[in-house]
Order: sequence, then structure tokens, then C-alpha cells
Amino acid sequence: MSDLSKLVKAYDVRGIVPDQFDESIARALGTAFVEMLRESGDNADEIVIAHDMRESGPGLAAAFARGANAAGAAVVNVGLASTDGLYYASGALGLPGAMFTASHNPAQYNGIKLCRAGAKPVGQDSGLAIVRQRAEALLDDLNAEADGPARVEVRDLLADYAQHLRSLVDLSAIRPLKVIVDAGNGMGGYTVPAVLGDQVLPALPLEIVPLYFELDGSFPNHEANPLDPANLVDLQNAIREQGADIGVAFDGDADRCFIIDENGDPVSPSAVTALVARRELAKFPGSTIIHNLITSVAVPEIIREAGGTPVRSRVGHSFIKAEMARTNAVFGGEHSAHYYFRDFWFADTGMLAAMHVLAALGGQDRPLSEFAAEYERYTASGEINSTVEDAAAKVAEVRAAFADATFDELDGLTVTLPDGAWFNLRASNTEPLLRLNVEAAKPDRMATLRDEVLAIVRS
Repeated sequence: MSDLSKLVKAYDVRGIVPDQFDESIARALGTAFVEMLRESGDNADEIVIAHDMRESGPGLAAAFARGANAAGAAVVNVGLASTDGLYYASGALGLPGAMFTASHNPAQYNGIKLCRAGAKPVGQDSGLAIVRQRAEALLDDLNAEADGPARVEVRDLLADYAQHLRSLVDLSAIRPLKVIVDAGNGMGGYTVPAVLGDQVLPALPLEIVPLYFELDGSFPNHEANPLDPANLVDLQNAIREQGADIGVAFDGDADRCFIIDENGDPVSPSAVTALVARRELAKFPGSTIIHNLITSVAVPEIIREAGGTPVRSRVGHSFIKAEMARTNAVFGGEHSAHYYFRDFWFADTGMLAAMHVLAALGGQDRPLSEFAAEYERYTASGEINSTVEDAAAKVAEVRAAFADATFDELDGLTVTLPDGAWFNLRASNTEPLLRLNVEAAKPDRMATLRDEVLAIVRS
């Protein structure tokens, strides 16, 4: 019996090619996706697909298209795209979509992010479990239907995607900025020239200095994962050496962006969340902004000061997107540098977040380090992972050690001390890990609290 449980995750499909994920599986998933849509009442007459720069992408996407055709759906193939480019296609065309990417994972991986029309995410609870079961049954059926007539239309939507983003953030009147962009050989190398350069639209007052723009799914320079500080070193050095105003790093499928200031220091995703929130609230006064519970407490403070309503969410894009839909929030941000926009079908787009930062920086005269300091009110530890045998027992032990605190269990255990310092301890869903995030007003207080909690967790 076929078992795709290691391939089909909570929110997407991801595995090693071809050991866990090959074209026969992609074909079965294509048929299963169309059948799931149809059974749930969605229009499944046509779907849109795209792939990133990984070598296995075109073959897997073509196999998925054959499966969709066999189930009676026509396919619009937009070819190379960032993940937010596929979300744009799904939203603008009003079609369900499939993006072939493994995001920041190493070269041997590939996967699929699925969405309904309007870029609405498909996860385990919203159809992905059914897709997996259907695909397993198809793989086990020796009499499975042969390929139907090929109905694939190839379309290039890059210019439309770029035009849409430029319509949301006007960069034409900002002061000139020197911007170094590290695409990590990922899809930022494809989208940045179109959106921020003059490849398809008029030039902006931006000098874009490219770093690793060559599309190469083997990632010859460094992994396309800006969450790992080691992958930011080349960008940081280039900024200092070339006197740039700002640096931007994208992950492999370019749905996340990281911001580096003129000194080569990272600007925290919490600060970016607060900055973009303030800009969106200026456009849509009184709106709701979603932030996950790992972002700095400065984020809800700044949202309230700007007249908005902060809503705290669990960590993870499915929770953020669900809260945004429920509250009609204008924007949402996560500590992992995912940024979600109502005017981008509630989907995440690293490019649009980067454009907001460029607009804010270029709309005033201070350097980014000074400008961003307004949003960096506290000291955070960043996420620290510890391997444990019994996560629940360790969390209980930590809770018992802080009797004078207040507790919150929205996602893991959040502990707030009388002086305002706080930490969150969450168990990983997939590994025997506890993830710790600590924040305090001063660096020494943060370090003391961090070490106190880690001593318990790692004892």
C-alpha cells in the first residue's frame, strides 16, 4: 500500500526527489487535487501551476498537469515563478493553484504548496489530507485511468505580477537608494529585476546590486535560508564594503524577505512587522493587524499607538491566514519573516514587504539603522532549540519554576514576569525539540532569563 505520510506535511508536500517524491506521485497528486476541489464544491475546471528554479521542478509540474488533465481540468502553466507569483496568479485569475517548491530546503528536496482560488491555503484540515488519501489510492490502482487529452496553456504573468505590486506601493518619488539583494540563487533573482529593476517597467530611484541572481537549484553559494545567520554573511560584507543603504535577502521561493541595515546588522522581522503595520494603518485607519505570539511586544504597542487593533495568533501561516480572514485584517506579520497582505489576497509576499521598507526608508533622510531603532524597543533572544526526551515534562518543570508569573497557553507556554520580561516555550510538531524565545527590556535581563530557562530545559 502506498504511504505518502512522510511526503504530505501539515501545510504542504515536501520530500527528497526521487526517493520520496517522483513524477508518478506528482501525477497522482494532480488528479487527487482536482477531485478534492470538485468534491468540496470548488470550480475545478481549470487550475494554475508554477515551479521554482529546482532542476526537478519542470518535470514534476508537467506530471501534475497530466494528472489534472486526466481528472478533467485544464491547466494554466505560468512556468518559473516565486511562490507569491503563484499566489498572484491564483488571485488574479481566480483559479486554484499548485506551486512546485521546497522553499529554503536543500537542493535534493522539492514539494508543492496548494491553494484554492484566490490563494486560499490548502492544509491538512482544509483538503490536503483528502488529497493524500486519494493519491495513495490512485498509486495502488493498477487500473488507474490513462492520461487524458493534454490541455495546458503556457502563460507568462511576470510583468502583470510586477505591475500589481507596484500599484500597491509607490516607489517612484523616494530618494535614491543603493540596495544589495541576495537572492541565494533562488527566485528573487527572477522577480527582483522585474519588480524593482527596469526589466519590464520604468526604472525606479533604486540602484539594485545583485548577489547570486543566477537561478541554480543546487545553491552553489549558500543555502537560500536567511533564517540561518551564516547565510547572511556575504550580504552583510557586501553592504559594508559597498556603502549600501539597505540589504534584502530572499529565501529560495522568495516568499520571505530579511532586511539588513547600512551597518550590516539585521533588522528584526518584528520591527519590519511594526513598520509595515504603521504604513498600512495610515492607509486604512483603525484596521486590524495580526501578529504571532513570538513577535516582540513592541508590535502590539506600536499598532495601538497607530490606532489599530492588534490580534495575537498562533505561530504558522494557516493560523495567521485564518485570523486575517476572520477579522478582515489589513496585514499580518510573523517572526519568521512571513508577511501577509489583505490587498494580496491575504497571502504572504516577501517582495511587497521589502517594497514597504524601501518606501519608508526612502521617504525620509535618516539611515536605516536609526530609522529602524524606533521599532526595536526590546531585546530578543531569537529562537533557541533544545533536544528533549519529554517535552511536556520539561514545560511543566519550567512552569513550576516561575510561580510569580502569569501564564498563557495559546501556543505552547508563554510566561510573563512581573517586570515585563517574557518567554515562550513551544514543542516542535515534527521533532523532539523545545523552541525558546525570550524578550526583555535590557540585554542583560534577557540573557539572565534565557539562561535560567535553558538550564531547566537542558538539565
